[in-house]
Amino acid sequence: MDDQIDQNVPPTGNGCRECLDQGSWWLHLRRCAACGHVGCCDSSLNKHAARHFRDTGHRFVQSFEPGEDWWWDYLEEVDLSGPLLFPPTQHPATQSAPGPEGRVPVDWESRLLSQEED
Repeated sequence: MDDQIDQNVPPTGNGCRECLDQGSWWLHLRRCAACGHVGCCDSSLNKHAARHFRDTGHRFVQSFEPGEDWWWDYLEEVDLSGPLLFPPTQHPATQSAPGPEGRVPVDWESRLLSQEED
């Protein structure tokens, strides 16, 4: 487990880098414990946090949502506990979820529901 967690690396930003680059949006954010990559959750349209795991093998993420400190192991598909990571450990509380503000479509809930049905 220790080689998959770096407590000295900061998060890559306050939002999903890939969604920001693509002009997309996310529901919630997850932070990679190995490299600090911030990606969107599996309930988001693009699922960039899970894609990061598949591309890198970095298996542990922590929620990057305010007030949440839970961890997830993508390899074993289980919740777990982990050490305190380098701050910040969440996106700013003033940041919208879903986000980023101004890019979230009005019908975002129906878009996520239709994705689940596919």
